[in-house]
Amino acid sequence: MTEKEPAEVLLRWSNSGATWRVVHRTPTMVTVSLRRCDGGEEVDRLTSSDPDLLEWIGDRVSSED
Repeated sequence: MTEKEPAEVLLRWSNSGATWRVVHRTPTMVTVSLRRCDGGEEVDRLTSSDPDLLEWIGDRVSSED
């Protein structure tokens, strides 16, 4: 089994109805808090410098933007 690309992980997370929020960002890296579907507690974090993920997130701060 191959490891999923960070952008794919976050897209699948969003498509399942869960939420996410950027907790740290630099021009070359982002750390995203993965939250339960109700927008509540953090379940995990995703930190990546993947260009596809950075492009997909853009200037947004959360899945609600």
